[in-house]
Amino acid sequence: MSSMTAPQDTPVWVNIKRCKACDVCVSMCPAGVLAMAPAPNSTLGSMIEVEYPEACIGCRDCELHCPDFAIYVADRGEYKFARITDEAKQRAEAVKDNHYRKLSA
Repeated sequence: MSSMTAPQDTPVWVNIKRCKACDVCVSMCPAGVLAMAPAPNSTLGSMIEVEYPEACIGCRDCELHCPDFAIYVADRGEYKFARITDEAKQRAEAVKDNHYRKLSA
């Protein structure tokens, strides 16, 4: 469980100084909130991004599975999370099918 205070109106956020861009969090997200985006200055050439914060359901799967403790989810008292939708499920599958990379607009 997160002991940090969430940035205002933010359901999920990443400490990019700790993140090694392993994409575990992206693979765990059932709502397609997260994706890997190109980041030429990072070690692996990509970095996690919170693409659809409004779709976060607060399940904490990303936070609980992060091997580097680099991703955080707000507490339920700090943020009103979304409900999972068919659109979010389809987006999560599309991100996974795209090798966890950010989807084209």
